[in-house]
Amino acid sequence: MSSDPHKIVRKRVEKKKGFYYHLIVFPLVNAFLFGLNYLTSPEFFWCLIPLMGWGVGLIIHYFVVFGIPGKGRIDETWKAKEIEKELRRMGYDEDQLNLDLEQELELKEFAKQSNDWNDSDLV
Repeated sequence: MSSDPHKIVRKRVEKKKGFYYHLIVFPLVNAFLFGLNYLTSPEFFWCLIPLMGWGVGLIIHYFVVFGIPGKGRIDETWKAKEIEKELRRMGYDEDQLNLDLEQELELKEFAKQSNDWNDSDLV
C-alpha cells in the first residue's frame, strides 16, 4: 500500500462515492422492478427476490466501505473529537474551540474533585 496520504484518502473517498451511487441506484431499480412485477404478474411478487439479494449486497458494501458500526472505541477522546467536529460545523473558529474545550476539561476535573466530598465535609 502506498504511504502517500493523499492517495489513501482519495481511494477512501472513491469507495464512499461508489457506495452512495449504489445506494441511489438500489431504490430506483427496485421501484422499476416492482412496477414491472405489478403490471406483468401481480399474483406473484418475484420482485422481492432481487430486492432481498441486492439488499444483502448493499449491506455488505456498506461494511466494506465504512466498517462495522461500533467497532471503534467510544471513549472520551472520541467524544471530544465529535464535539469539536460539531462546533466547527456550527461555525466556531479555532480559538473559540480551544477555549471551550479547555473550559469543559476544567469542569470535568472539578466534577471529579467534587465527587470526593461527603456531606459531612460541608459546613
